[in-house]
This record gives sequence, C-alpha cells and structure tokens, in this order.
Amino acid sequence: MILGIGSDLCNIERIAKVLARHGDRFRNRVFTEVEIAKAERRADTPGTYAKRWAAKEACSKALGTGLAMGISWKDMAVANLPSGQPVMQLTGWAAERLAAMTPAGHEAVVHVTLTDDHPWAQAFVVIEARPLAPAPGALTSG
Repeated sequence: MILGIGSDLCNIERIAKVLARHGDRFRNRVFTEVEIAKAERRADTPGTYAKRWAAKEACSKALGTGLAMGISWKDMAVANLPSGQPVMQLTGWAAERLAAMTPAGHEAVVHVTLTDDHPWAQAFVVIEARPLAPAPGALTSG
C-alpha cells in the first residue's frame, strides 16, 4: 500500500548561486558528508546538490510533514547503491515519522527517483508499506 507520495522541482542555477554565496555553511546545514562527497566528485556539482535538495523536499512531502514538525534536512539523505540507483536513508525525526505512519505487520520502503534537465532538477518519492513475511515455520491459514 502507498503511504505517501512527494515530488519537487528545483532550479539548478538557484542552488549554484546559493553555493557561491554561502558555500560550506549551506552544504553543512543541508547535506550529509556522503552527499557532499558525492556532489563534490561530480562534474555538475550544483546539479547533484539540486537533485538531492529536491529529494529531501519530496521526501518530507511523502512523510506528510513538509519541512516542519522537527524534521532536519540531514534526517533525509540520498545515497546510491553500487548500481547507481538512488536510495533515501532516514534518520532522526524523519525515521520516527516513518515508523509512526507504517502500519503494524508492515515494513516501510522509500522509493526515490532523480532526474535533471538543466536548469531543472526533479525528484519523486513514494513511501510503500509492504506486509512482513511470516516467520519460517509460522502457521498460516488457508
């Protein structure tokens, strides 16, 4: 079942201007060390930050809170699997909110997709609740 959906569109040039004006202060307030390392290795550094900004906004919307109710920017982070697929990692209040909205007997799965076409970066986040598999040897009806 779908628990939440969020999307966001971010202007890459706006993020480039914020980076030029506020640099490390902005980076360290919004992004995790992993996100900063990833962005700084990329040729399109502002685009990489913009996609992650959009993912954080989209995730906060999927959680049903926006960036209110105590969620920190760093509570939502984009990492990548070895295949390159982006994944959302939630900690702190975002993880607590996710746990609270996940029905008993289910696990939450946060799906994220990122894209950009200069000057725009976009992210979609879908939070899914999947039924937990019965424990091996558990009795099932049927």
